[in-house]
Amino acid sequence: MHRDGRYAVWYRTSRGEGTGIVHLANGRISGGDSFFSYCGSYEVDDDRFTASFTTTRHSAGPPTLFGLDEVEVELAGSFKGKMASCSGTAKQAPGLSLEVTLIASEDPSPAPDGNRAGKLPMGFDRRYRLGTPLARGLSRA
Repeated sequence: MHRDGRYAVWYRTSRGEGTGIVHLANGRISGGDSFFSYCGSYEVDDDRFTASFTTTRHSAGPPTLFGLDEVEVELAGSFKGKMASCSGTAKQAPGLSLEVTLIASEDPSPAPDGNRAGKLPMGFDRRYRLGTPLARGLSRA
């Protein structure tokens, strides 16, 4: 079963929780959060899957929930509709379990029409007006 796409990710260990974004495409995982990037691979068999990825720091900040900047994570789980849940560990912290939930992102909305001239309010003199919201309700004394 093909499960490629973009996913919002929620993950937690007994040390805390976090969120990120991952892309699954042709057996490859890529993604990240504010401080780390994720890179690895996955395999899908019907609704079950396994994944292996490495975290790499790209910005200054706190360590991973495993207490280290770079960890190798192994996960196993299953898809159910537009969501997946899995669990696993990091090679560098085998006694600390990790739980992960992936939520499929919807396709982005189409880009808005670049020609907005017909949508602007028209003044009494038939010119288009851009309102000044800060001036509304003010009167001159």
